[in-house]
Amino acid sequence: MCGIAGILEFGRDHRADPAALRAMCQIMAHRGPDDDGFYTDGPAAIGMRRLAIVDLATGHQPISNEDGSLTIVFNGEIYNHASLREQLIARGHSYRTHSDTETIVHLYEEFGRDCVQHLRGMFAFAIWDRNKKTLFIARDRLGIKPLYYHLTSERLIFGSEVKVVLAHGGIRPEFDRAALPEFLAFGYLSGEETFYSGINKLSPGHTMEVGLNGKADIRQYWDLDASSPHESRDEAYYVRSYRELLEGAVESHLMSDVPLGVFLSGGLDSSAVAALMTKIRREPVETFSVGYGEQSYSELPFARIVSDHIKSLHHEVMVSEHDFFNALPHLIWHEDEPIVWPSSVSLYFVAKLARERVTVVLTGEGSDETLAGYTRYAFTLKNAALDRAYRSVVPSFMRRGLRNSVATSSLLSATVRRKLEHTFLAKDGASWASFYFDNFFSAFGEAEQGGLLTREFANEFAPSMAYKNVLEYWEHSSGEMLQRLLYTDIKTYLVELLMKQDNMSMAASIESRVPFLDHVLVEFATRIPREVQLKGLAGKTILKKAVEDILP
Repeated sequence: MCGIAGILEFGRDHRADPAALRAMCQIMAHRGPDDDGFYTDGPAAIGMRRLAIVDLATGHQPISNEDGSLTIVFNGEIYNHASLREQLIARGHSYRTHSDTETIVHLYEEFGRDCVQHLRGMFAFAIWDRNKKTLFIARDRLGIKPLYYHLTSERLIFGSEVKVVLAHGGIRPEFDRAALPEFLAFGYLSGEETFYSGINKLSPGHTMEVGLNGKADIRQYWDLDASSPHESRDEAYYVRSYRELLEGAVESHLMSDVPLGVFLSGGLDSSAVAALMTKIRREPVETFSVGYGEQSYSELPFARIVSDHIKSLHHEVMVSEHDFFNALPHLIWHEDEPIVWPSSVSLYFVAKLARERVTVVLTGEGSDETLAGYTRYAFTLKNAALDRAYRSVVPSFMRRGLRNSVATSSLLSATVRRKLEHTFLAKDGASWASFYFDNFFSAFGEAEQGGLLTREFANEFAPSMAYKNVLEYWEHSSGEMLQRLLYTDIKTYLVELLMKQDNMSMAASIESRVPFLDHVLVEFATRIPREVQLKGLAGKTILKKAVEDILP
C-alpha cells in the first residue's frame, strides 16, 4: 500500500526535524507515487508515501482518532477491517473515512498494543500517542511487510526500507562485518540484523513501544505453534478444509478499489490462486508471466496452459541477457543488499509489466514453506531416519572414514559423489548445521569459509557464527521433525523471500499480496500430519487435491 517513516527524539525539548522526515519519504517515492503525508508533534514526526488502493478519496494519511490524540501511518492491508469496523462503531467509535487505516487507530484505542491480535492481513504501522508521548510500532505475523529501525540514546528512526532510515542523515552507513559469515552461508540474514551496523529489523509478529526515555519495549505477540499435528483425520477432511480456508483467503485478498491481477508462473501455487480468483470473480482475470530466451529456464509454456484453461487476459515479458544485467545496479539499490537469487530480477520485470494494467497482484508465495512443497523436507525425514540407524551400529571412526572416502575417492564418478554428498554417508548426523543447512542452503559452509576469509577476519567471529540465527529457531521449534523444519523455514528463509517480493514489486509501484500466508491458513496447514502432507518425496499433496477440479 505504501511506505512509512518516522523519527522520535529523546530528551527534554528535543524536536524532530521535518526536513529529515521529508527526505526519508522522498527516497521511497516508488513505494507510493500517489500521495504523501506528514505529521509532527514536538519530538515525534511520522510520514508516508501512498499507493492508493482502498478508499481512494478519503484514505489520505496520517490519520488520527476522534480527538486527535492518536495518529497513525500504515503500510499494508487489513482484510477483516469491514467486520472490525462494525464492531468498533457498535462500541461508539466514529469514522471519517472508509479506510482500513482508521480501523487500526480505533482498535488501538480499545485494546492498546493488543490491537494486533485482532488484525488479519499484512501490515507495518506506527502510532504516535500524543498524551502518553509514546510511539507504538507493529509488524505482521509472518513478515510480509518490512520495518527497519535505528535506535540510539538520542533518537529512534524507522522506515519501510533501509535506505529510508539512512536518508535521515544522522547515520553513517557502515558495513556490519559480523553479518558476513551468515550471508556467505545462506545468502541472507535471518535474525534482526542487517548489513548495516545499528540498523535492525523489527521481527515478524513483534511490536515495539518507545517513550521519550529512549527505552524500547519489544514484545512478541504471535508465534507459529506447529508442535502438535491435528488429530488424525482422513485425507478428505484436510483437502476439504484447506480448500475452504484457501478460497476464503483469496476472496479476502481481492479487497481493492483499483484493478487486480495475478503473477502466473504456471506452477501449482500461482495457478491455484489464479483459478480461484477466476472462480470467485466469475470473469477473466489479468495474469502476468515472465520468461527468458533460453527455453530450459522459461516457464512461459506452463503459464500459457493455465491461462488458456482459466481463460485469463494473459500478458508476458521476455527478459534478455542485456535486460538482466543492466537492471542489476538499479535492483541492488532497491534491495539494499547484494542480489543473491536471479528470481529477484524476473520478479521486477513481471511487476513492471503488471503495473501497466493493474495496481495490485496476488502471488503464490508461501505455499512451499507451509505445505512442505520442497523436496528437501521429505528427503531430510528419510535421511535422518537412515542416519539414526546408521549411527546406532557403525562406530564414529568408521563413519568419519566413509565421509572422507565419499569426498576424495577416485573410484566414484562425479555424479555418484554429488548424490552421495547429500546423504547420511557424507553428512555428520551429529551436527544439524551440516546435516540440513549445509546440505540444502549453504553456498559456503563454515568449513569452506575458512578458505575464503583471511585469518584475521575469521578470528573476529565465534565458531558456528554462520548458523547462529537459524539454529536458534531450529532449537526453539518443537514437535515432529516435519513441523520443526517448516517452523524454521517460515521464520528464516520465507521472511527473506517476502522481503525480496516486497522490494521488487514496490520498485515497480505495485502491491503484491500472498493469500497462502493468511495466518489462519498457515496455522492449519503446518499442523497437517506428515503422512497426509507427504507422498514419497513429493509435498503439497493437500493443495494438489484441493484444486484439482479447477486446474488442467
